[in-house]
Amino acid sequence: MIKTAYQNELLFSGAIKKGDGGNDVKRVQEWLCLNAPNYPRAALTTSIDGQFGPATERAVQNFQAALKVPKTGVVTPELFKRLSAPLSNAFSAKPTAKDSRKAVIQIANAHLRQRSAELQTSDGQNLGPWVRGYCDGYDGSLFKWCAGFVQTVLDQTSSAYGRSFTAIMPHTLSCDTMALHGQGTGRLTRCANLRKKPACMRPGDVFLLRNPETDDWFHTGIVTAVLGDAIETLEGNTDVKGGSNGTAVFARVRNIQNATIDILSIDGL
Repeated sequence: MIKTAYQNELLFSGAIKKGDGGNDVKRVQEWLCLNAPNYPRAALTTSIDGQFGPATERAVQNFQAALKVPKTGVVTPELFKRLSAPLSNAFSAKPTAKDSRKAVIQIANAHLRQRSAELQTSDGQNLGPWVRGYCDGYDGSLFKWCAGFVQTVLDQTSSAYGRSFTAIMPHTLSCDTMALHGQGTGRLTRCANLRKKPACMRPGDVFLLRNPETDDWFHTGIVTAVLGDAIETLEGNTDVKGGSNGTAVFARVRNIQNATIDILSIDGL
């Protein structure tokens, strides 16, 4: 894979415990918060401040209780592996489909199943290990990660077959760069043509939302099904309102007649 920053999110050298501080403590706190939806009866959500205090110790013990292991309050490399398993599972998933379009959807669904999501703190949004994995090690309010999610899925899929997603688009975190390159190579179908002929898009293709007034692209995701004027999608950094700076990976339904949607073909991936 080209996008290998996720590997750094899985590294953990030694045990940490109450009284410790630093980046490894912060990463543990991030994963405690991210695991909360997976263990709704366990109190895991805690402050992300890099200080291993009594609240973090208790959250670690609650996670250990959920796993039915001794409640030591100490985070060992093995326990961190359990904390970060969702990201590891998503990024290590391999497609079983021989068709590249079906394979893209398989990999996108692997990330959805692992509850890929960002964190938000007083420092801003678009934070955490999932965002850094998608955005080549970067996170923070400036890093809207929808394009990073799309390219991760394409990278993971093409790499499984010994190919590179850069054969069809440049490595980028920018929706504009993806769309303009697709426009230059003939891969991009603009909204006006798409509305006349919805059949020109296929599952596995990349959709891009465009502001019709400024003619710039601001959000992207993967088409998983085409149903006339409706498309089903998998997209990162969105929310239940369909926003372009949300919180997680969601499966959505969008209407191509009600939004300015362009389509980028993945033929040749």
